[in-house]
Formats: sequence, structure tokens, C-alpha cells
Amino acid sequence: MKKILFYNSGGGLGDSIQLFDLILSLQNHFKSAEFFYLGAHENHFQGKLKEFNIKVHTLDLGLKYFGFRWWHFLVTKKRYLDQNLEKMDLIIDLQSKLRNTIILNKIPHDHFYSSTYSFKFCTKKAEYSSGEHLKNLSNFLNTNIGISKFNPNNLEEKYKSEAKRLLPDKNYVGFSLTQGNVYREKSWSIKNFMDLATKIDQKSMIPVFFIKKEETEIVNEIKSKIPNALFPEHHSNISCPALVTALTSRLKLAISIDNGVMHMMGLANIPMIVLFGPTDSKKFSPKIDSIKVLDSKLMHKSDDINSITVHDVYKHI
Repeated sequence: MKKILFYNSGGGLGDSIQLFDLILSLQNHFKSAEFFYLGAHENHFQGKLKEFNIKVHTLDLGLKYFGFRWWHFLVTKKRYLDQNLEKMDLIIDLQSKLRNTIILNKIPHDHFYSSTYSFKFCTKKAEYSSGEHLKNLSNFLNTNIGISKFNPNNLEEKYKSEAKRLLPDKNYVGFSLTQGNVYREKSWSIKNFMDLATKIDQKSMIPVFFIKKEETEIVNEIKSKIPNALFPEHHSNISCPALVTALTSRLKLAISIDNGVMHMMGLANIPMIVLFGPTDSKKFSPKIDSIKVLDSKLMHKSDDINSITVHDVYKHI
């Protein structure tokens, strides 16, 4: 394998963070290969996530929202060849929309892996399991690809030092409660979070909130009810996802809804409790050593995340 291409149709930071382990595992296995990334949206690996140092080249075909327009089918191969690029040894399709897969398949390649249409587009028949990309690729390539997980100790020293300055002690419990994407209501009520943080405070643990400085109304409300609460990012000149991961490494426990910060926290591989409502907990929850997933659909047969009670969460702390 000399040239391997990943295709990701998701646009959020969390969608990209979820690919870290897959990319690192393949890079560790195919050490001499070049890795390319083609997204329907911006390449976060070279943008907001660049501090994590995930090395992938951007494949830019000049097609906005690649794969989401049928006319891309007519121009993709030409755009690729016009750049004098050699064909890919392997294309890894990390989504399952039929249209997008058909268009992606126009890029010249030797091997094509995709879960679309029950893996019918794969250039090789093998034993496949839904959502198990690394295991599937081992079967696809007839080789044992070991798991290489992101190690927060590999973050630059400036982020680790800043995290230690902001959170110098122990017994911290972190909270992330705001959603970035408003397309679905997946936020647990602020009152619930404050009630939970109050219980934490009473147990001589320190509530730490990961909330943007701009969310002044929420921040002021929390400060008025929980004076001991900390907002470490508000006291730093550094603002990036890598700092969130470094700060999370200083926590005993993190509690979060399904959002981008949840995935940043997951990279620290500390114990977590995550709350899900309308979104798919099996698909989106961090794959870490110690995690408790509270899914309202499974617990209360409702996609209303607020059907999860404070007691439901607190009993797992």
C-alpha cells in the first residue's frame, strides 16, 4: 500500500475525531504509505484539529460538498486525472450513502472498501460487520491490523503544562452541556446539570465546566448557584480542542451530552458518563476503556434526553 484515501461525509469535529484511531492504526501498520483525506466539508485535521498532529494530505478536487451532488459523478475522474495523480491503492469509504459511494468509486483505484449496500461495493468479498471498520479492513486486506489509539501524552508540552496550571489539584469532575449543532434537541437541561454539579460539590469534588466564554448567560447562572465551579478555558490565552483534551486528562470523571467536546474528552481516555437522546449512542459514543452510556431510547423508550433523571446519572458516579 503506497496511497490510501479516506472519505468522510460528516462535517462536525466529532466526526473527524472518531477517525483518529482508525487513521493511526493504519498509519502504524502501513508505515511507508501516504494517506489522503477527502471530505464533503472542510478538513479539520489541517484546521481546528491540527494540534493533534494527525498527518493526512488533503485531496482537493474543487468539488464543494463532494458526493452530495449527482453531477459530481460526471467530473470526479477528470478532476482527479487533471492533477496528474496516480491511482489510489486503497479507498476507504467511511459513510454509507449510495449516491456518495457511486461518485467516490469514480476515483481511480485498485481496492475499494465501503459498507454501502451491505458491502456490495467492496472489491473483495470477506467477512464484514457493520461499524467495525478496522476489523473489516483486516479481513479485507487479509492482514492483522493492530489498534493504535490516540495517546494524550503525545500532546505538545504547552497544552499539558497549561492544563496543569489551570487544574493543579485532584478530584475534578468535568461537565459539557451545550450542543454545537442545533439540528436536533440533544441537550440535557441546565437545571439538571446544576443539580448534579451541586451534589458533586457537596461530596468535596470540584465541578469543572467546559463552556465557551460567549455563553455568558449560562456561565453566570452556574456561578450564582455553584460558586466553587471552575471554567478553566476562560483563564487561558490558548483556545483549541487540544487544550480541552489536556484539561480532561486532569479529571477523575467527565459527564457530557453528545457533542464535539464529548469526543475531545474521549481522547483523554478517562472514565466518562455520556447522555444520549435522539442520536445514535452506539455509533457516536467514545470507544474508551471506562464509559457508561445513558440512552433515553433504551432507558425510557423516548428520544427526549430529559427523560433521563439526575438520579439516573448520579448513581453511576
